[in-house]
Amino acid sequence: MLHQIPLANPLEDQFADLPNGMRICYRSYGQNERPTIVLIAGLGLQLVSWPMTFIEGLVAEGLRVLTLDNRDMGRSTHLTQTPPPARWRLLMRMVPNAHYQIADMADDVAQLLEVLGISKAHVLGMSMGGMIAQNFAAQHPEKVLSLTSIFSTTGNTRVGFAAGSTLLRMLFRKAPLTLEDAQNDYVHLMRHIGNSKVPGIELAWRNYIAQAWLRANHVQAQQGYERQIAAIVASGDRSAHLYRIDTPTLVIHGDQDRIVHPSGGTATARSISGAQMQTLMGMRHQIDESITPDLLRLVIGHVRAAQHAAATN
Repeated sequence: MLHQIPLANPLEDQFADLPNGMRICYRSYGQNERPTIVLIAGLGLQLVSWPMTFIEGLVAEGLRVLTLDNRDMGRSTHLTQTPPPARWRLLMRMVPNAHYQIADMADDVAQLLEVLGISKAHVLGMSMGGMIAQNFAAQHPEKVLSLTSIFSTTGNTRVGFAAGSTLLRMLFRKAPLTLEDAQNDYVHLMRHIGNSKVPGIELAWRNYIAQAWLRANHVQAQQGYERQIAAIVASGDRSAHLYRIDTPTLVIHGDQDRIVHPSGGTATARSISGAQMQTLMGMRHQIDESITPDLLRLVIGHVRAAQHAAATN
């Protein structure tokens, strides 16, 4: 049974102080000596957003799983000295030159692995986390065993664009003042971009926000969310980075994604030599208990193939 899998580390937040000044919060599951897979969360999401069944399925495969709060989110460093750009500036793609980019967030992951003494890892990211994982594979090829990019894109504005209805919802989101407001706001957004037909999903959404609310100041979380959007905008088209990737790559996308159009996944796969593309019919911009078995099947098969290839080379 998955819930009986022994975990080497307690399920609590741990912290790593990186050479670049960032303090990254992370959690570790499974045995430290096992091959590591790093799960990188998407825009505005904390490390507690990953379904435990997904994490446990990877641990059952014999992997050590690392989850982390990206900079400006959760319990990692919030760059309070850098005010988020006004939303109209983001829409016009106007970002201060000094703002951090996806490449910097990828370096955070590389430095986290160095601090933890992990020389190589499988890396998996969803949405913005997929962008970070892509850049990590391009910038630090010596550290990557395999890359999995889930409903992400290249930064080319002609692909992977959000639906107009989604942009409007994101544009007019306000920082919630209470936990109930935060839960209602998240449910409203996820009913649009996620799959509300999954049994029990609205309770899962509310439970996630309850955990996230306890882990970060809500004003900081909103400002961090907007700075992360600015990082995506500031990074522009990252296709040139993707062309450099030669690690085994799996790209997964749903056919009903309203925040990252499926063309983003197709462009990602086409930009990376030898990448495999898997489209999951009916999948939206959501990783939940119902889609976990399909994701585990694809990811575990990909990881096994990458490890076999590394062992025979």
